[in-house]
Amino acid sequence: MSSTATRPDTNYLLRKLHSLSGIVPVGAFLAEHFWSNSAALVSAAKYDEVSRDLQTIPFRPLVEWAFIFLPMLYHAGYGIYIWIRGKSNISSYPWVGNWLYTTQRYTGLIAFAYIAWHLYTQRWLTHGKSTYAEVEQFFTNPYFLLFTAIGVLASSFHLGIGIWNFLCKWGLAATVKAQRAAGQLGFVVAFTFSLVGVLILISFRLDWHPFSYYWQK
Repeated sequence: MSSTATRPDTNYLLRKLHSLSGIVPVGAFLAEHFWSNSAALVSAAKYDEVSRDLQTIPFRPLVEWAFIFLPMLYHAGYGIYIWIRGKSNISSYPWVGNWLYTTQRYTGLIAFAYIAWHLYTQRWLTHGKSTYAEVEQFFTNPYFLLFTAIGVLASSFHLGIGIWNFLCKWGLAATVKAQRAAGQLGFVVAFTFSLVGVLILISFRLDWHPFSYYWQK
């Protein structure tokens, strides 16, 4: 038997790693990002406090590059490679899986553009030290607000579909029933993240804090 017969398919391994990186750490980072920004729903002071605490994490630059930025760059880069080489047969075979595959590709591109823009404007230009008042002022620009809303929705649905895809690809949802349940889980995640993201934007745009009583106790 030749050595090539037992050699793992490099493309297969890269796709597996791409699928995994979309959940951990990229998906986990997205969840943490939504969670920390939801402090805006409590109060401006709470948001500033959470933002300040995040900036004082020991070895923060090392942690960010090793566990967030580099995996995110790999996931985005290989995702674009898959997007360019992939072919959708949605017009000939309009199955749910094909629709999800196509939706994941386009939401991935939008999410990548949004995250890059978000990191540039809200991370590097401000060194991660933007306050609630500064973000609120940022969203007085309707184009910035609209692009952020689109980016939040695209990122949320990309993650939701990615969860379904991950569970199926890794054999964690092998049966038809399990795959249906995985799809339902992905939809719940996408909807929940979208809802929280939109509420956060409303908070900044209207200075709205529905959970302010948490802060007052």
